[in-house]
Amino acid sequence: MPTGFARTLMLLRKERGISQKQAAAALDISQALLSHYEKGIRECRLEFVVRAADYYNVSCDYLLGRTPDKSGAMLTVDDLPDGEPNTKDGQAVDNMLPVLNKKLTLNAISVLFDVLKRCKHKELTAEVSAYLNLAIYTVFRSLYAANAKNPNALFALPETYWQPVVNGEMGIGAAHIRKIAREAFSESKAPSMLPDALAKSYPLLASSLMNVLKNAEESIEQ
Repeated sequence: MPTGFARTLMLLRKERGISQKQAAAALDISQALLSHYEKGIRECRLEFVVRAADYYNVSCDYLLGRTPDKSGAMLTVDDLPDGEPNTKDGQAVDNMLPVLNKKLTLNAISVLFDVLKRCKHKELTAEVSAYLNLAIYTVFRSLYAANAKNPNALFALPETYWQPVVNGEMGIGAAHIRKIAREAFSESKAPSMLPDALAKSYPLLASSLMNVLKNAEESIEQ
């Protein structure tokens, strides 16, 4: 059973706002067994996966972690934005990946910044922006350094130690974001970040954000 199954099963229950006892009764199992499923202590049978998918109105693929879309939809070439290079006319599939990942990233960032806008917290927005700037700086400088002909004079930070400096700043920035976000969400009663709420608020973008989160965790687990 995928490691994300237990987490998804628990999240679906909490999204619905019901107790473990209520969900267990509806799924015709004991509360103790459901607790074991949600904690990943025991693996369930396929019959239960289907029953849980029907009860929570999601696809089995979503429940099993194969797609972050509750309907079970998978991203295809047709999901790419209009105006991008066509990849169907004999072009390599690899040519599609930068376009697809660009779309996912931009859509995900659009959701995050709209949430920040609704929070109305300037300090939090500034911290998130600074963190993303450092991530872009890291990627650009790494690509730039791959060509030995590119002069290091473009940057103020020396090549010998810029990476640990940036890594340190990103670590500090992440800590600041977590701290400020707790205060900002409490003060402004920021919108829910649960998948259902995001899908309702951002029907065209939330799927991209869920895909980015799924891809990130999969890359970490590898």
